[in-house]
Amino acid sequence: MNRAGTGDEQRVIAEQVAYYRARAPEYDDWFFRRGEYDHGAEWNRRWRTEVEELRRALDAARPAGRVLELACGTGLWTERLAPHATELTCVDASPEVIALNRKRVGAEHVDYVCADLFTWQPPRRYDFVFFGFWLSHVPAGAFIPFWSMVARALVPGGRVFFADSRNHPASREGGYADWAPETAPARSRRRLRDGREFEIVKIFYSPEELEAQLRSLGWRVVVRGTPTFFLHGLAMRDEPAPGLRESAP
Repeated sequence: MNRAGTGDEQRVIAEQVAYYRARAPEYDDWFFRRGEYDHGAEWNRRWRTEVEELRRALDAARPAGRVLELACGTGLWTERLAPHATELTCVDASPEVIALNRKRVGAEHVDYVCADLFTWQPPRRYDFVFFGFWLSHVPAGAFIPFWSMVARALVPGGRVFFADSRNHPASREGGYADWAPETAPARSRRRLRDGREFEIVKIFYSPEELEAQLRSLGWRVVVRGTPTFFLHGLAMRDEPAPGLRESAP
């Protein structure tokens, strides 16, 4: 999969990688509703309830065997996947989050790969692919190449599970300001606690829209939304994508 094509797209992708590298020490505060992400008891309760809904949906998708996690981050989902996997490969562009992930998970059967997901190619096929809060950061022009790469990574009958944010103020990830959609669609500006600002890709999908797009690409998929904060989907293909040889076990 080629990196997003235009010079501006490449600039934003590079800035996005720099942002998540710099934000690695702050990221978990968003997920655990600490500091500026503490929206009060009631909103925090709703958040935790919907996070549990995501976890139950992931468990129901039955991760097992060789598992691939894309954009693995600090390990919030890696630690959920690891007990189910015989082998778990975790890919992320940020060595900083990989270091935090290793510390959190500490499992010998987890292999880490530091790589750009817009150029990385899977070296083998997997039974299960997971990515959490990543698809919204894939530019529209890279959507089809990304899903083609995912298809090549799957064994016949393999499953893909993904989760992401819905567009709600209390789900925002940090120092967040939406661009005016008529001037710069699918972009957001993010601010770190030290005041540095970055421009990143952020595309909010509705479950219906995302389901339709994936079905048009040949996926059997169901995408659901939680009441407020998240969406999650389970996708499968009946046949493997061409172009990837199975590596020896």
